[in-house]
Amino acid sequence: MKIIPLSEGAFTIDNTKQFIPFNKEEDDLQQRPLGSLLVEIQPFAIITKKDILVIDTGLGFSNPDGSLQIHQNLVDNGINPLDVTKVLMSHLHKDHSGGVSKEDKILQQKFISFPNATYYVNRDEFDSAMAKGKPSYTPAEFEILGESDKVIFTQGNGTIDDYIKYEVTGAHSPFHQVFWIEEDGQKIFFGGDVAPQLQQMKSRFVAKYDYDGKLCMELRQQWWQQGQDEKWTFLFYHDIKTPVVEF
Repeated sequence: MKIIPLSEGAFTIDNTKQFIPFNKEEDDLQQRPLGSLLVEIQPFAIITKKDILVIDTGLGFSNPDGSLQIHQNLVDNGINPLDVTKVLMSHLHKDHSGGVSKEDKILQQKFISFPNATYYVNRDEFDSAMAKGKPSYTPAEFEILGESDKVIFTQGNGTIDDYIKYEVTGAHSPFHQVFWIEEDGQKIFFGGDVAPQLQQMKSRFVAKYDYDGKLCMELRQQWWQQGQDEKWTFLFYHDIKTPVVEF
């Protein structure tokens, strides 16, 4: 399998839940509002024998020419967004679901960003996100999923095409799910925001922003040990410096 990180860059976020671009070489975190966190955003593309997968869809920001950033990142890596066959969603917080759809400003209508792909979304996560709304969720960006025939709503744990496994963990959000993709003896693990960064895998870090920070920490420890034992490849959504770790 070929793994392609689709980095969207670094941002700061405060209690307004707005993502403001941050240049690590030029900007000063101390000049941002008190309590601002530095966050890196990084969806992934994975090319398998069966599919071109996208895992989570980023912030949904557009380039100056109007093209979606995640589309341009795919094109820059030789992938036509129309060739994406599956989109796996860990959860629907705005930094993971912004690229689910794209608005045509002339037609004033939103369209699915990957029209030839099947989206896999947890049903309870979708219902919860639609009900809760802002500031953590932006329903306008993903409500189209509820009306689309390109969506499979998952519930509980299961498998997709006999080589992708999904499991509901909760922990970060109530119905957050994670994925294992296994082909030819290689096992890729995407832990979404339960396992977002390499450094968090190596410490007993408990975050206040998680739905259940203690469970997040326990799951990270469990996966990190199991991954070493079973030679997993880890993907980290919020770690641009170390996006992929192989054992």
